Amino acid sequence: MTGTIGKEPYIEIRGVRKGFSFGAEKVAIFSDLSLNIARGDFVAVMGPSGSGKSTLLNMLSGIDRPDSGKVRIGDSHLEQMGESAKAAWRAHNLGIVFQFYNLLPMLNTAQNVELPLLLKPLSRRQRAERVDTVLDLVGLDGRQKQYPASMSGGQQQRVGIARAIVTDPGLLLCDEPTGDLDCKSANDILEMLRLLNRELNKTIVMVTHDPEAAGFARRTLHLNKGEFTEQFQREPEDLAPQPHRDEAMEQGVARQ
Repeated sequence: MTGTIGKEPYIEIRGVRKGFSFGAEKVAIFSDLSLNIARGDFVAVMGPSGSGKSTLLNMLSGIDRPDSGKVRIGDSHLEQMGESAKAAWRAHNLGIVFQFYNLLPMLNTAQNVELPLLLKPLSRRQRAERVDTVLDLVGLDGRQKQYPASMSGGQQQRVGIARAIVTDPGLLLCDEPTGDLDCKSANDILEMLRLLNRELNKTIVMVTHDPEAAGFARRTLHLNKGEFTEQFQREPEDLAPQPHRDEAMEQGVARQ
């Protein structure tokens, strides 16, 4: 199935206020934040440190609760849910890709990917089949028994993506997924995210500091001082596969 963007908002943030207390001081992060994201969209969020990007991801994952306002994903109003209900919601609807992979070093590849499935009523055989399927999808078939310490950063991030999608969630949250990778590995990971968006219709929200990484998304939002200040929508022709950044540099040198 080729990914298409739905018309109705899949993610709706409306009139959100959020702040944190540091002793007697209250620091406001969001004062009136609103945002709509359609099902099947791929949105990159950029902004300087302290602009609220991490708080946005935390609210979309249900880790942080807004002081006021609405955070709806699908039919679930996260601001109204208790912690147990949000944990159950995350297990079925959400995958997270981290900058530093967050793999458990004492577990092999298959065991790391299997972890989210332990919360589901599946047999050992069913879990193994799902693990094998997603490892094949991310190009790691045959590496089930390999441990993180013997893998490159790009391979570890592929394991992280496999773990994020093994439960077949509708939403992927990516926190600087290429921030710890070399150029070629970063491009490979971004192409994989774009494939998940286009072919499997995963809705993706990716925080990044890298404009070239943001170029793989359908939309780029700029967050500054708790407000969205700019939005860039890409046309379909702008989303064509691009050469690796190091390959593009070599081509430029060859033309000189």
